[in-house]
Amino acid sequence: MSARPPRDEPFTRYLPRLGQEATVRINPGGHYVSLGVDELLVTVLGSCVAACIRDPVAQVGGMNHFMLPESDDGVWGTASASLRFGNFAMERLINDILCRGGHRNSLEIKVFGGARLSGAGVGPRNADFVETYLREEGLRVAAAHLRGAHARRVHYYPLTGRVRMLELPYDEPHVVRVESTYGARIRNEPVAGSIELFD
Repeated sequence: MSARPPRDEPFTRYLPRLGQEATVRINPGGHYVSLGVDELLVTVLGSCVAACIRDPVAQVGGMNHFMLPESDDGVWGTASASLRFGNFAMERLINDILCRGGHRNSLEIKVFGGARLSGAGVGPRNADFVETYLREEGLRVAAAHLRGAHARRVHYYPLTGRVRMLELPYDEPHVVRVESTYGARIRNEPVAGSIELFD
């Protein structure tokens, strides 16, 4: 897959090649949930964090990709409530899995990202947030690869729970550029739509 700047869409779907599964790229501020389908979810993380969550019994799972730890109202610049924040992204992914037949006490959770790139401190704050959020919600982490100084490419198979992760070269310039460009753009552009959180 060629590297492209993130779009406003939460994910990008690629048609499967012969003998391969369908691939879905999760863009920054996005999430995707798969139900009983052999799909590959892919994202690239710098300071951002992605949670890979599934219910193996219900065969439903998905991935999110958030850029900042949390917000009380979801506002970032002129943006409306959005999945760019960890608290919105985590609630939305978990609720979407539960709405599709998953059960809270069956969730398998794996988290990645939160690197400190170009000296910025938001990566470790994202990592701290996701650990605190899951602990306070009483959700157990099955695997984690957080913080550090390297960007990561994450491949997640929600049907089986398998994850393949590759650390990219130190301060991967493309990842830093994409995150910076996306962050600057969404500060100045309104976001269409909103999200509804369920209890």
